[in-house]
Amino acid sequence: MSDTPLILHATAVAVQGRALLIRGASGRGKSGLALEMMARGAQLVADDRVVIEHDGAGGLTASAPAPLRGLIEARGLGLLGADAVERAELVAVLDLDHEETDRLPPQRHTVLLNVTLPLLHKSASPTFPAALVQYLRRDRRA
Repeated sequence: MSDTPLILHATAVAVQGRALLIRGASGRGKSGLALEMMARGAQLVADDRVVIEHDGAGGLTASAPAPLRGLIEARGLGLLGADAVERAELVAVLDLDHEETDRLPPQRHTVLLNVTLPLLHKSASPTFPAALVQYLRRDRRA
């Protein structure tokens, strides 16, 4: 296990200390989705760059590089200030480069720093940001 942090071009938000890493190509809507989730109760962890590190107990944490902490980009407005959590337990990864086609999708996984995490794909549903906030509150049952 390496102590070297992983820095990703991504965004992360958290609910009750549980973070979702939102990844995807530039322009896919990472910051926009984070803003939608924040409007529903999530807190910003990091926007544009996310630092992923081992937590010492077998899991991972997400945080922002110091110069970016508390800032999120809003297209058409610029950089906005936001109350941000300093660090949160990383519990899932959302890939905006892949569209979810299943109504009840299979369990998928990805690996970061040798830790396996649930992998979610984006959904075009208008309730998707709210569903992600609920996912962070309570997990997925099946």
